[in-house]
Amino acid sequence: MNKPTKKAGIPRHVAFIPDGNGRWAEKHGLPRVEGHRAGVRNIRRILEYLGERGVEYATLYAFSTENWNRPDDEVNDLFNLLVEVVGKEARELHKNGVKIRHIGRLEGLPGEVKKSVAEAVKLTENNKRMTLGVALNYGGRAEIRDAMRRIASEKIAPGDIDEELIGRYLYTAGFPDVDLMVRTSGEMRTSNFLIWQSAYCEYYFTPVLWPDFDEKELKKALLAYRQRQRRFGGRQSQVHA
Repeated sequence: MNKPTKKAGIPRHVAFIPDGNGRWAEKHGLPRVEGHRAGVRNIRRILEYLGERGVEYATLYAFSTENWNRPDDEVNDLFNLLVEVVGKEARELHKNGVKIRHIGRLEGLPGEVKKSVAEAVKLTENNKRMTLGVALNYGGRAEIRDAMRRIASEKIAPGDIDEELIGRYLYTAGFPDVDLMVRTSGEMRTSNFLIWQSAYCEYYFTPVLWPDFDEKELKKALLAYRQRQRRFGGRQSQVHA
């Protein structure tokens, strides 16, 4: 990555629902796992583009708590692919100063996946150029439920519970709220992803399948973001840049 240049109207935190890998594979007459492989290859160029424009945080929806409902063969292929690429990609991201954070539950994941994720997090923990959240075995409702259970277990007085405190108990503790959420493949729903953190974000839906979502398409998403008025519940006259 080149030295980032922060520009006006650039979101601080961009979240992605990288949908369409399976359909991309079917379109090209390939097994579904090859679509997921193509999707993984796409991540690095997207992060490079974001980093060059000064985006500080990106979060990717890698595997949801609902994805366990997919056929066993596809789930196993996904986990084998994760083990294969996490180490390689982590080393490349480390060279570029990217810090990797796991977002979700490690419990229930195969041992090799947990090991790969833990090693990637450890390798990059001191990097400061950009933070990448990898939402793996993640669900927005499960995240809020886990936060509530932790708060209750620590016997925090109800009067002391506010939004700031809840934020410190979420998987994304330390992340800013999402500014822009991008979903590829034409689906227009958020699928239980960062539902607390995206309360005031801007959404961008595109029919482009994730493996084909390149720098040109990302530029369109960032341009759409710049053209919107973010009001956070107020009137336009009350919003200040």
